[in-house]
Amino acid sequence: MKKLLYICILSLSFNSCEDVIEVELNTAEPRLVIDASLNWRKGTSGQIQQIQLTLTAPYFDNNIPPATGAIVTVTDSNNNIFNFSELDNSGLYQNNTFIPVINEAYTLTIIYNNETYTATESLIPVPSINYVEQKNDGGFSGDEIEIKAYYIDPQGVQNFYLFEFITTDPNTISLEVYDDEFTDGNEFFGFYSDENLSSGDVLLIRNSGISKRTFEFINILLQQTDDEAGDPFQTQPTSVRGNCVNQTNPDNYPLGYFRVSEMDIFTYTIE
Repeated sequence: MKKLLYICILSLSFNSCEDVIEVELNTAEPRLVIDASLNWRKGTSGQIQQIQLTLTAPYFDNNIPPATGAIVTVTDSNNNIFNFSELDNSGLYQNNTFIPVINEAYTLTIIYNNETYTATESLIPVPSINYVEQKNDGGFSGDEIEIKAYYIDPQGVQNFYLFEFITTDPNTISLEVYDDEFTDGNEFFGFYSDENLSSGDVLLIRNSGISKRTFEFINILLQQTDDEAGDPFQTQPTSVRGNCVNQTNPDNYPLGYFRVSEMDIFTYTIE
């Protein structure tokens, strides 16, 4: 696959020129990408759940191709089968009768292109977000708004958490993962800082209970995508494999992850 990159180079005489460079990249066979996060928000039935299936695409492609025509099911330990139906050939599969049960084990099964993919996770509980504190002079230069979302960690149980801080204007999301190795049984907080926040902005804070394996998976992804990790010329990070396995052809492994979480949501307006 060839693309033309135009690089403008300034000479010492401040005259500019254009060099045409042909970049040839290897094109691999598309892999299935599984975005299967089943979230049971506190206070809801949790019956409506969705799973997104897409395919990997060449580096310079702008469109993400959906994985259409798959058979998608989730089964619990009591052999209740929840069928996920595709919505309008979009690669988005939905079920309206899901039964969430804390600590219940669920198995995802996807049949796509005559290959079977599976993964198993348990529904992890999460404590409620009790309150939020705001600090207006945070950061090294004192010009960032800092947010702390407090919760009480259950004592005597190993817990892992995924915090999502979502702003609607502009639409951005920041992820953080935590464990309770040093905070077991104590009050602790999810932390978010942003110099672009201003009074009146609405911040959606979501906290989900996750397994240890999910914690490790997301933690590695966050390290690879850290803005301060390396430079534009560093070695490209390797693909991080999730918990989904191709039972038919293990070499054709998928990307993505399957998790099942209880989730608490706190809506906060910046003061």
